[in-house]
Amino acid sequence: MDTGYRASAPTDTIVAIATAIGEAGIAVLRISGPDAVAVGQRIFRPIGHHAQPLSGAATHTVHYGHVVRDGHEVDEVLVSIFRAPRTFTREDVVEISCHGGMLVVRRVLESVLSAGARSAEPGEFTQRAFLNGRLDLAQAEAVADLIHARTDLALTAAREQLAGRLSGRIRGLREDLMGILAHIEAHIDFPDEDISPDTREMLLHRLQKTVVFVDELLATARDGQILRRGIRAAILGRPNAGKSSLLNQLLGHDRAIVSPVPGTTRDTIEETASIRGVPVVFVDTAGLRDSTDALEQEGIRRSREAAERAELIVHVLDGHELLTEDDARRLDDYQSRPRVIVVNKSDLPRRLVLSSTCEAEAVPVSCSTGAGIELLCDTIQKRVWGGSVTAENLPVTINARHQEALHRAHEALVRTIDGLRRNDTLELPAFELRIAANAVGEIVGATSTEHLLDMIFSQFCLGK
Repeated sequence: MDTGYRASAPTDTIVAIATAIGEAGIAVLRISGPDAVAVGQRIFRPIGHHAQPLSGAATHTVHYGHVVRDGHEVDEVLVSIFRAPRTFTREDVVEISCHGGMLVVRRVLESVLSAGARSAEPGEFTQRAFLNGRLDLAQAEAVADLIHARTDLALTAAREQLAGRLSGRIRGLREDLMGILAHIEAHIDFPDEDISPDTREMLLHRLQKTVVFVDELLATARDGQILRRGIRAAILGRPNAGKSSLLNQLLGHDRAIVSPVPGTTRDTIEETASIRGVPVVFVDTAGLRDSTDALEQEGIRRSREAAERAELIVHVLDGHELLTEDDARRLDDYQSRPRVIVVNKSDLPRRLVLSSTCEAEAVPVSCSTGAGIELLCDTIQKRVWGGSVTAENLPVTINARHQEALHRAHEALVRTIDGLRRNDTLELPAFELRIAANAVGEIVGATSTEHLLDMIFSQFCLGK
């Protein structure tokens, strides 16, 4: 793959711990660069009848032995050899699998550093994969999305982007823009041959199609944000309506303390659950009521604050009790917000009476038996997506960086179209069209800067 970006190939060799820090059965250290095999050989002593130096080892082979430093054995390890270009970075890569104790990992890392490697920066392995043409920039970002995915749907979206689903569309869009630009610049080079009305209409038609395509991509920004970050849902209601019990049901385990005594929850509790593939951060709040207790008042203040920050209100009502003035006021307060009305205690005789509008929104559940929870999850999904989204019909989803670049492209395309319609001198539409093409190219790294790359890859974890 040709990413379109050109930079000098790295000449140094880097190392980082590729597994999570902490005690575990094994840990993996990754070395990448032109001297990766040489660095590995300096600290590795192979064991066995068929042992051989790493310098003579074939690619994609595993070797047993010890890491040795200053003549002393550091740890018993397995060393894997991967030779360029059949590696993630398209450089020689050596991976050392050692025991997972924090001290032994540190000693192995120190041995590698003393043998000539340097510590990798965050995201530097993926950055090298991009610089060496293994991935484009959108695919590189998908690596981080893959690592941080919290639901199956987010994982599917990240895999699709890593496979090039978004990149293919972006490259096709950029090729269209460059083709139109070449057509306009040809007329600039030959000013005696002005663009005919038919040709101008053809160019305008092609440009309008690209604007529609950009709009379609921009429309996926919200879906992308939901998959990557999730949404915040505040669980509100008066004391003892069943808010904490509902949180426990949605999580599938007991997280919040449940008590028949009103006012048990004095602070907000946040937990994330996967609701039909959507990461939802549920915020269990203190019951909303008038109180003279200073601690409970602070909890109520935080509840209202959580409601203001939430993107979805889950309003819990007690179906076994009559509607109170407080309940009615809260229903009015949040009627303009995205919300789900939950009528709890459906296993008991219902005494709650709602308006026809609220009743149409209400989902009956029993937090005691679990009845209605699946319907509630379906309802939350519809409130978030506006319909059913599955791995099969999931569109490409752009992130905030892509969104900003596409907005610039959209504005430049509109100016290009306006300039052609006004019969401006062709240099002006060509200038705007070049801005649009460059903005689109930023998404896949065809037109990138060192600052942009540093900004993106600095957000990655070490070892990736």
